Parts: sequence; structure tokens; C-alpha cells
Amino acid sequence: MSHQQVVEAKARKVDEIREKIASANLLVVTDYSGMTVKQISDLRRKLDQHKAEYKVFKNTMMGRALPENFTDLKPQLNGPVAILLGYEDVVLPLKILVKFAEDAEKPKVLSGVVEGTYYGKEKILALSKLPSKEELLAKLMGQLKSPIYGLVNVLAGNLRKLVYALNAIKEKKSALGGQGGES
Repeated sequence: MSHQQVVEAKARKVDEIREKIASANLLVVTDYSGMTVKQISDLRRKLDQHKAEYKVFKNTMMGRALPENFTDLKPQLNGPVAILLGYEDVVLPLKILVKFAEDAEKPKVLSGVVEGTYYGKEKILALSKLPSKEELLAKLMGQLKSPIYGLVNVLAGNLRKLVYALNAIKEKKSALGGQGGES
């Protein structure tokens, strides 16, 4: 491979990384040292289900691909670094990463960018404790259904009372009708 071809291949790789970063709303830098290939594969499989990926790029290429507003991440790009990229929900991939890290004691979260804002390790870990988009939607649906069920019960209760009242009137009339016929 000629020098020119190598340069072009690297430029294509940097462009690919840049596109991934541009389409992601979550980017977390982690230190993956000590992780086995199996652990990385397991983590990737869990993240794939939630429109997120865990990638290892060369640090120099990653540094070149970072947008100007992500410069706070550049000091983190030393040693064995992997990137969590999330493309939809920002909390769920974080939850998966942090849970995996707690269980396996690796990777270590270093810092990240969530929807364009840089956060240090502590804030990234705090964000992972928030409810995910799916959990929030489920709670909202529960809250929306609750008044409807209450209304149905109130209306059903009123209908039940009306049916009981009509039955009582019917029984009273039949009882009166039966007494009137005997006299």
C-alpha cells in the first residue's frame, strides 16, 4: 500500500468517526483496559439492542474526528480508550454501561458529551441513575390512564346505583301488586 493510499484510508476512517459522532446524541469515553474480548462483545450486544454502540478507535483518529466543541474530551484520549455512542435514548445506554461496569469492574467511565454538553465522570454517572425515556413514557401512560379508570368506575357506580334503584322499584311494585291482588 502506498503512502497516499494509507493517508486516504486514514482520512476515510476519520470521516467515518466524525459521521458517527455527528449522528450520536451521547458520547462517553471509557478506559477499557483489562476487559476481555468476550466482555467487550457482551457489552456491545447489550448496547446494540438500544441503538447504541461501543467502539474502539485509534486515539489520534478520534482526536481528529472530534468537533471543536468536544475539545474537553481530547485529554481523555490516552491509553486504551473505547467510546460509547448512543443514537436515541441517552440514559438507557448509560445505564447499561454503568451496570456492566459495576458487575465486571470495567470499563471505567472517564467523561462524556450528552446532547452537545460536556460532563465529567461524576455527572455522567449521575445521569445513568435517571429514568430512561421508555420508563418515563410508561409512567406517563400510567398517569394518563389513571383518571380514565377513575371516570369509568364513577360512571359504572352511578349506573349500578340506577340499576339497583330500578330493581328496588320493580320489586316494590311487584310486592305491592301481589298484596293488592290478595285483599
